[in-house]
Amino acid sequence: MSFTVWYNTRCPVCDAGITHQKRRLIAAVKAGAIEFRDINHEPEALAGYGATLDQIRRRLHAIDENGKLVVGADVAIEIWRRTPGEHWLATLTGNRVVKPVTRFVYDRFADLLYAWNKRRGHW
Repeated sequence: MSFTVWYNTRCPVCDAGITHQKRRLIAAVKAGAIEFRDINHEPEALAGYGATLDQIRRRLHAIDENGKLVVGADVAIEIWRRTPGEHWLATLTGNRVVKPVTRFVYDRFADLLYAWNKRRGHW
């Protein structure tokens, strides 16, 4: 089983960020170690985890290799951990001292981005 990331392609910022990561992770994607999926094609994909379409449009969601749901900044940190040349970013933002700040900043940015997307009519 791979690390499967669910994201919103209708958000131009989210789509650009994931496109960038996919390019950096091409070997891992080809090997099936990480997968990126558009929630707009399968809006009920994470319903079994209690995640709604709006929640997934607001924050990254992923299912790890053990079937556990990972949300928000923790998904970004895990993507950076797997990305060549970006492990340092995962270490910096994911350590136990900084991680609460990382989550707070991510969540505020995600809220603003979600509101902007709704105002722009992206969905």
